[in-house]
Amino acid sequence: MISTKQVFTAIKSSGISWEKSEKLIQELAWRDYWQQVWIAKGDEIHKDLKHPQSPVRNYKMPKAITTAQTGINAVDEAIQELYASGYMHNHMRMYVAALCCNIAQCHWRESAKWLYAHLLDGDLASNQLSWQWVSGANASKKYYANQNNINKYWGSNQKNTFLDVDYADFPEMDVPAVLQPSINLEIKPRLLKEPIPKLDSNQITAVYNYYNLDCDWLTGSEYQRVLLIEPSIFERFPITQKCIDFMIELANNISNIHIFIGEFCELEKYIDSRKISYKEHPLNTHYSGNVYPREWLSDVEGYYRSFFGFWKQCKKQIKW
Repeated sequence: MISTKQVFTAIKSSGISWEKSEKLIQELAWRDYWQQVWIAKGDEIHKDLKHPQSPVRNYKMPKAITTAQTGINAVDEAIQELYASGYMHNHMRMYVAALCCNIAQCHWRESAKWLYAHLLDGDLASNQLSWQWVSGANASKKYYANQNNINKYWGSNQKNTFLDVDYADFPEMDVPAVLQPSINLEIKPRLLKEPIPKLDSNQITAVYNYYNLDCDWLTGSEYQRVLLIEPSIFERFPITQKCIDFMIELANNISNIHIFIGEFCELEKYIDSRKISYKEHPLNTHYSGNVYPREWLSDVEGYYRSFFGFWKQCKKQIKW
């Protein structure tokens, strides 16, 4: 709905100095960086990218995370807030990932699937690769946070938890009893049962989807607008009903949009692909038609092994 470029432009035009805004802009660059890794690596982002995660006790996820009963008050409250609002602060996402992967020793993939399914701002590249970063599968070391760290940055004052230890103790720590029960995740989104909309096969058509709901894209009355909801995407990367409803709510900002439930190949039965326009994205490489580039923070492209290598090049272009 909103690109990193749009946010950057707003920051720059606000009159705030580069020195005061650099950290925020760097966070935008992280979003673009993960997307560039996805473009370069494709489906490899859903596997251990640089190193095998180790140790791995199982390929499930801790039940206590899903029920918000870890005993770490700040974490449990944040999980409840996630279920209620569809949002979790980035710092808390790291705490939760550390609990799942490095304390409970569950492989990152199932827990990452759980978080992505509930996030209204879920982005597959940021989600998968950040979980890997925490677990050590996409970084040179694991990320840990003890109770003092959580208390300091979350404004809590809890004591005597299983996280109330020194950092040197983490690698040899036994899995706490509360994190030992593990479950397989079941998320089955209920997609809308919409009739096939009446479409004009001869009209130029702009195709939107879950990862492009930009109401300012291709403005003009000559476009027929279609929100394409492909069941195969949501079977592979499921989301909750809250996220589906959010998608529909955002789509309502796009005038005269039609909802099409089905695969792209089914849409082609109603619209000649030569009349279809869409935005580039790793999840729609099977589309055909006129592809438009996404808006990026900079022109830096390709795979960089480290974020700071990417940021160095990006900064050269955007610093004012």
